[in-house]
Amino acid sequence: MTQNRTMYRKEKFLESEIYHICNKSISNFGIFTYPSNINRFIETLDFYNNVKSERKFSNALRYKKYTFQSLISEKSNCLIKFLGYCIMPDHYHLLVKLLRSNFLSKYIGTVENSYTRYFDLKSSRRGPLWQSEFKCVLIQSNEQLLHVSRYIHLNPVTNYLVNKPEDWEYSSYNDYMNKNILKKYLTEISIKSPKLYKKFVDNQINYQRKLKMIKKLILE
Repeated sequence: MTQNRTMYRKEKFLESEIYHICNKSISNFGIFTYPSNINRFIETLDFYNNVKSERKFSNALRYKKYTFQSLISEKSNCLIKFLGYCIMPDHYHLLVKLLRSNFLSKYIGTVENSYTRYFDLKSSRRGPLWQSEFKCVLIQSNEQLLHVSRYIHLNPVTNYLVNKPEDWEYSSYNDYMNKNILKKYLTEISIKSPKLYKKFVDNQINYQRKLKMIKKLILE
């Protein structure tokens, strides 16, 4: 039987605050190595991002009561606004703006537990899937927001999964390359030109790869 964890945090997560959220699989297990698994997690993030969501995601799929469009898009009755994301083979990154106070812990707990049930059933395994409670960093400036978005989008490149961020299908980078998204939806991001944002990200590729290598050498 799958072990579910509901996360209760002491922090107050308040409306309009922006956070970088991440979590990793237990023992660095490859929980997002197949496209079907990644898509399921992304769709789970989307499905439960609704104040009126009461039914289980699996039931909604069974009765064809859900259709996925995009995480980076305007929707009604949302708990959070996605400003960015990246799904890696053993962890995820989310950049979110809260639209409701004190819903974040319950939301992330519901998403992670739902995906754990799906993954355990599909893989015929049991037990916890996540290394710890999700990590959460408050974004306190526009500069920090830009740098975190770049860090998130460069994760697949830094880890040598692809050579360019646009080649990684499971992130919001290609949404940023749509000028209408940057200008009209992602109003929190100060760079409004896809060309300038691309330059901002590409200029950091070599540095971020070197930094990761240095950290690896020091730790090992």
